[in-house]
Amino acid sequence: MDNFCGKRLDGRYEIMEIIGVGGMAVVYKAYDNIDDRIVAIKILKDEYLTNDEFKRRFKNESKAIAVLSHPNIVRVYNVSFGDRIQYIVMEYVDGITLKEYIEQQGAVNWKEAVHFMSQILAALQHAHDKGIVHQDIKPQNILLLQDGTIKVTDFGIARFSRADSNTTSEKAIGSVHYISPEQARGEVTDEKADIYSVGVVLYEMLTGQLPFQSDNAVSVAIMQLQKEPKRPREIISTIPMGLEQITMRAMQKSPNGRYGSAAEMLMDINVFKRNPSIKFDYSYFVDQEPTKYIRTNNLSGRDQRFTNDNNTVVEEKSSMNKTTAVMLGAIAGIVVLALVIGAILFGTKNQMVEVPNFSGFNYYSQIENEKKYTDIFTFEIEMVENSTLDDGTVISQDPISSTKVKKGSVITLTIAQKNSILLDTSIVGMTEEKAKSYLNQRGIISTIVTEYSETVTPGCVIKTSPEVGSTVKIGSEVTVYIATDTKETVKMPTIEGTTREIAEDYLKNLGLEPGVVTEVNSELEKGVVVQQSVKADTDVPVGSKIDFSVSNGILPESSVDVFVTLPSVNKTGILKIYINNALYFTSEELFLDGATKQFTLEGSGAENTYTITIDDSPVKKGTIDFTQDPVAITEEEITFDNKVVLINVEGMTEQEAIDKLTMAGFKKENIETVKKSSSTVPAGVVFSQVPTADGTTKFSTNESITLVVSSGPSATAN
Repeated sequence: MDNFCGKRLDGRYEIMEIIGVGGMAVVYKAYDNIDDRIVAIKILKDEYLTNDEFKRRFKNESKAIAVLSHPNIVRVYNVSFGDRIQYIVMEYVDGITLKEYIEQQGAVNWKEAVHFMSQILAALQHAHDKGIVHQDIKPQNILLLQDGTIKVTDFGIARFSRADSNTTSEKAIGSVHYISPEQARGEVTDEKADIYSVGVVLYEMLTGQLPFQSDNAVSVAIMQLQKEPKRPREIISTIPMGLEQITMRAMQKSPNGRYGSAAEMLMDINVFKRNPSIKFDYSYFVDQEPTKYIRTNNLSGRDQRFTNDNNTVVEEKSSMNKTTAVMLGAIAGIVVLALVIGAILFGTKNQMVEVPNFSGFNYYSQIENEKKYTDIFTFEIEMVENSTLDDGTVISQDPISSTKVKKGSVITLTIAQKNSILLDTSIVGMTEEKAKSYLNQRGIISTIVTEYSETVTPGCVIKTSPEVGSTVKIGSEVTVYIATDTKETVKMPTIEGTTREIAEDYLKNLGLEPGVVTEVNSELEKGVVVQQSVKADTDVPVGSKIDFSVSNGILPESSVDVFVTLPSVNKTGILKIYINNALYFTSEELFLDGATKQFTLEGSGAENTYTITIDDSPVKKGTIDFTQDPVAITEEEITFDNKVVLINVEGMTEQEAIDKLTMAGFKKENIETVKKSSSTVPAGVVFSQVPTADGTTKFSTNESITLVVSSGPSATAN
């Protein structure tokens, strides 16, 4: 497979990266430098450029989509069918497949399923009106955008029904889990085949599972023909009855029992949307067709048997007429050839070759890589669990040995398989296609994930999960990581303010992985995202892990330092701190000498007040918001109003009185002395003071004090 990344097609389309790989083509993301837009380019693989069948299908797809113009169908902008490269330029859709969404959800909410189905049916009706039958409707071919818009794509096996209506249809080559019974039989198909497939898609959305499942394609095909699926409400009882009826009508075995058109089904969907409790009066459970017989594989060599629509085993009569036997053989041949995955013959020549006897051979060691076989035949594998034979031992083959077939014909080998296999270390370094083939042939489901690598060749396997060397059960899933040399990036969204569940879904839909989730104290409601590790609008590689924190519903606690400058009053005092008017802290006695003290305040919430006092006189106040980082605090200084008890200094000498008052805290400059004669008080002694001291009343240290000092007896008294 040629890798066109980094190249420019026709001087116009700059190839950016691979966004999908299918059976016959590779889809690239590209930039159209003429129309200035991102597009998707589907390029036919090099190995099919000389194969007329694949080229016809590729052209058919472009022809089919080119006549369509509908908001729910991927648009085609340009096509090119040169000898060296053939490609289709299409609308680029940034989303995931409906299959991926179903796998993520398990079962889709029925309201959401109805929303998606309305768009799918509208797209199909448009295609049918243009005479185009899709023939391969499945969730893998339906794209889902982030806003819930649906885009139907991949018209690779579509055909123009009106042009082909009188001819036998192509071999049934749709996906076996979704094809209609008439496709499985190889009969002429019309729009009702798409209706059946749509019914299966709706069934899978509602229940989270397929109606028919088995280990091999042929078994599923027989179920499509014979078996009735379990009703959706038997799986999930909350599915409305009316919606179950719509689903089952679309999936009727007989085309006559289904809806006549996508528009008719859409009409019932709309009726149901208006009244979800509605019950439709359908009578589509009456079988109008005769019982059909399907030949089953006979690996044991016993008498062949047939099963009818009621699963009753009917012995094959030896007197069966030749015509009936031929008809049954033809039906069985069509089913096997049409439904085995990848059974499309290419490069077929008229040369006839004889089929060897492969029974007893080991497919993996003796057939798989032997050019003497692989250059002549195309092998398809069906596995049967067998604990007595070695893995890969051929049990039977179809056609049988010595049969003459055209060169390139499909040989179906039934091989023994134990219930688990060892993941060989050789898978690391394989190309994507080879790794998928390796796992598929061993009964392992492969999921492809691209990952940037500087050491591994782009398009090759880096690692697997589970790791190589592990033992995995048949039917289990292995994730295969394919190297790419392009770091695909997405814009990091804003998830702050959303719930954890919404954030995780959002990240996954963008191809990012939720990382470590921590709970933190926050004023936000419990479960709401508080902070994300990567800023919004940052380009991050797809697959990156994004850590984020969510609120636990508890207000955050934090701390902040506050500084207090003590007044300089040459005395001691008690400092107290109040938060929201509640006492938070009381100090020991402090000497009020003008020093600065630091205190740490702790708390939570946004609206808090604090007050700091000294001897019950406020010296600072403000507000604190503990929810901010750093904590926000406001400060307002208050002049310290120092009050002390005024002592009685009467009877003291003038100097003694002044010293006592200043030691108590009063300012010397505010002390005034007045001389007055006294016949009873010796000179120089204070005999009164203003204000008067009572031993309990406090006065400001700024208070003015007047001392009356005796000057001795007056001269007249002598």
